[in-house]
Amino acid sequence: MSEKEIAAAAEAEEEEELVDPYEKLRDECRATTKCAEALEKLNSCNDRVNSRSKTSEVCVEEVIDYFHCVDHCAAKNLFKYLK
Repeated sequence: MSEKEIAAAAEAEEEEELVDPYEKLRDECRATTKCAEALEKLNSCNDRVNSRSKTSEVCVEEVIDYFHCVDHCAAKNLFKYLK
């Protein structure tokens, strides 16, 4: 390989977009039945809150439950991707 070919290969490698494995895992976990159910509860709460003009209800519990489900699912497989 010539120096130009080596430089071009190095440049192409640098330009390659890195993919965060945690984001990939979180996307997969969002599709699971358990997390989809949590998302449905969150959406239901949001719809209920948005349909009222005066309410003190907030969907904090549903948000926490949903993100906990997704993060817990993704975290148990994340360390397989670390070097």
